[in-house]
Amino acid sequence: MRATYFIICFFVFLFSVVQLASGELLSADDVAYRVYHRDVGRDMQMTGTMELISSRGQKRRREYKSLRLDDGNWRKVLIRFTAPADIAGTGFLVLENIETGTTEQHLYLPALKRTRRIVTSQQGRKFVNSDFTYENMHRQPLENWSYKLDKNTQYMGRQCFTLLSTPLALADTRYSCTISLIDAATYMPLKIDFYNTDNQHCKTYLVKKVTMIDGIATELEVVMKDLLSQHTTRLFTKQLRYNNNLSDSFFTVRYLEQ
Repeated sequence: MRATYFIICFFVFLFSVVQLASGELLSADDVAYRVYHRDVGRDMQMTGTMELISSRGQKRRREYKSLRLDDGNWRKVLIRFTAPADIAGTGFLVLENIETGTTEQHLYLPALKRTRRIVTSQQGRKFVNSDFTYENMHRQPLENWSYKLDKNTQYMGRQCFTLLSTPLALADTRYSCTISLIDAATYMPLKIDFYNTDNQHCKTYLVKKVTMIDGIATELEVVMKDLLSQHTTRLFTKQLRYNNNLSDSFFTVRYLEQ
């Protein structure tokens, strides 16, 4: 596995610039920037289903609501689980400061009637027992990673950039490398392979279904698969609206605890 990892990285580092069909030349940094700043609307309101699938195929389903607000230098996200009873009321708040590159995460547990802040040492833990870690629940600052491009490829019938992201020394991450397939038309990541600090291909994120809503490319079904445990998490979007003029008051610890 280690040899495979270094072979992949060697070939990726051979490429630094790709050319679009329009003739525009993009560097790896350009692609990473466009992914980070891709159009997702000023705000978003959605309901969805989370499905947890064990290595034996046993399934558990959860229902949740999610809000997002991009406001100046801030991206704010609120997730609230509504069913089943054992997780209903659990809330999660993410406050991402784009200017400083810092992120706060707060988890509200109704059984304890209190909120706890997720600290740096907990970033590698599973988010509500899913295959997403707390690190996966927010974006990494662009300047904390270096980027290289491999050859363009096809995925889901779409032309894609192949982007290798490697953390710099200041990055707070549990990964040694990610390799992403980026839709060249929308800059949506359609597939991400995660490598852990032992250089094992440990997880894969896959977009299974995409549609356009209000002119914005939107994921309707995504999968995160843990390749070491063979556990899988699927997310299904049921309803979604963009640009709802959401109030900033939704994205506070006080509201999280209501």
